[in-house]
Amino acid sequence: MQLAVDELDPADGFRAVLALRALADAMEVELVDAALGLGWSWTLIGEALNVSRQAVQKKHGPRLRGPA
Repeated sequence: MQLAVDELDPADGFRAVLALRALADAMEVELVDAALGLGWSWTLIGEALNVSRQAVQKKHGPRLRGPA
């Protein structure tokens, strides 16, 4: 994918990167919740995200368990 970075003000580009990361993070949270609600295992979710079961469970498990 070729981006027209040469024509972009770096400050605008970095703001766009941050906005895209926030969007991706929010989508991941919603999709993990949906997948778990449909009975997906942590292993299947990790495979879909191209990470290990442990990585996805470590990232999302505490949020789902609530405050300690």
